[in-house]
Amino acid sequence: MTSHALIRPAWTPATIAMMVGGFMLYWPLGLAVLAYILWGERLEGFRRDVNRSTDRFAAFCRSSGGGRAMPFATARTGNVAFDDWRERELTRLDEERRKLNEAHAEFEAYARELRRAKDQEEFDRFMAARRDKGAGRDRSGASDATIIDA
Repeated sequence: MTSHALIRPAWTPATIAMMVGGFMLYWPLGLAVLAYILWGERLEGFRRDVNRSTDRFAAFCRSSGGGRAMPFATARTGNVAFDDWRERELTRLDEERRKLNEAHAEFEAYARELRRAKDQEEFDRFMAARRDKGAGRDRSGASDATIIDA
């Protein structure tokens, strides 16, 4: 197996210098270089094993409906009464979840409308104060102009 690393995980002058420099700068850095020298060859195998495991897990999730369907929700037990009860309960729970999602959406719309109304009220108050301030400035400016002209 060929490694694409710039520094080989072996006892070479470069890795020894890096390890000594790492210990001089910050001891955990030197320890990390030492670990790389000792166990660096195993990193390629470790990476390959992790990739293989995650690929297997992703394939399992795809095959089970994207991970949304639980195995116990689809498997039949052989006991007709239990399976019927379970189906009714799952249907009831799905209906409850749908109702909760609707209530959540309604509340979000209500809260969004309250925020919009509050923002509108604050904006109207700001604009009224700005108009009042501007009208006061016009009156004082007009009186200053009449005093200067007189």
